Amino acid sequence: MKFTASSAELLKSLTIAAGAVPSKSTLPILECILFERSGDQLRLTATDLEISIVQQVPVRFEENGVAALRVAVPAKRMLDTLRALPDIPVRFSSDEEFNVSLKTDRGHYKMVGHDGADYPALPELTNVDQFQADGHVLKRAIQLTGFAVSRDSLRPAMMGIYFQINENGGRAVATDGHRLVKLETGELQSERPLNFIVPEKAVNLAARVTTDAPCTVSVGTTHVGFDLGAARVLSRMIDEAYPNYEAVIPMDNDRRLVVSRDAMLAAVKRVALYSSSMTNQIRLSIESSQVEISAEDIERSSEAKESVLCEYEGEEMLIGFNAVYLNEVLSHIESEEVLFQFSTPNRAGVVTPHVQAENEDLLMLIMPVMLNTYA
Repeated sequence: MKFTASSAELLKSLTIAAGAVPSKSTLPILECILFERSGDQLRLTATDLEISIVQQVPVRFEENGVAALRVAVPAKRMLDTLRALPDIPVRFSSDEEFNVSLKTDRGHYKMVGHDGADYPALPELTNVDQFQADGHVLKRAIQLTGFAVSRDSLRPAMMGIYFQINENGGRAVATDGHRLVKLETGELQSERPLNFIVPEKAVNLAARVTTDAPCTVSVGTTHVGFDLGAARVLSRMIDEAYPNYEAVIPMDNDRRLVVSRDAMLAAVKRVALYSSSMTNQIRLSIESSQVEISAEDIERSSEAKESVLCEYEGEEMLIGFNAVYLNEVLSHIESEEVLFQFSTPNRAGVVTPHVQAENEDLLMLIMPVMLNTYA
């Protein structure tokens, strides 16, 4: 295989494909990216056997006789080399022994590749259902929910984003047991009802590649595919029953707090600096016109408190939260004001934008932490 390409364009595409390359593997070939010709384009393939990425790159091929047409190239060395080069033309070649060569007008770089025929085949999707969505809609759904995905391998169903798509709209849900995010949007639609869980790594890779252009999501029996223009992300779905998340969302919330999102977020960040490094606990003391945010770290003899103006309906209350979780929830709300809805200090708080974005309904839930001021 011989071709010439811009080092910057090749690096950009390789960086996308490298998202599926495992950092360490018992199979050395998985630490490579497969280079192969597909018509007039170069096709880059990477996989960790659970998640795969295929990326198309326009290059200028040369006829190369008996040289290898498929070669697995060490990902790290190739990426490091291209990162160290300025944006100049590079000439790639591989011979029948799978030796890889890069040439520029300034130098020559050689490395040993692997036989592309030994590279694992990508999974075939069976019993496929498809739906289309604008790229920015899919990306937004992933970005607004992905931060709440669980990292607990003992609860595998919660280690991905749960999609529920039908002809009237769709939902994306994520929870780790401490916070929950549910995004409903009318812009994710499927003729047939689809419920599937995609691992966090796969949706993050899809979001990274997604543009504003329309994309196609293919849901098979065991795998899901995201066709994103020049790139395709394939992933094994999580074959577990998602927990009944609706049962934990409190409905009888008679206490409503409306506060500036920016003021609240800034205050939480500052006060959290004085919270215990073990618990990250902060307290919200809520009154009719202000909420006092406080924290203390007994081990370091430090404390902080700050007041933020608000509008509050209901009895005065004191409630505790993990500052990290509250910070993340507030950071993913885009409206100028945020609405908190509470029932009691030991039940989850519901957080929503005070004004929802057009054609969507975003709800976040955050579990409180127990304070010694109530039982």
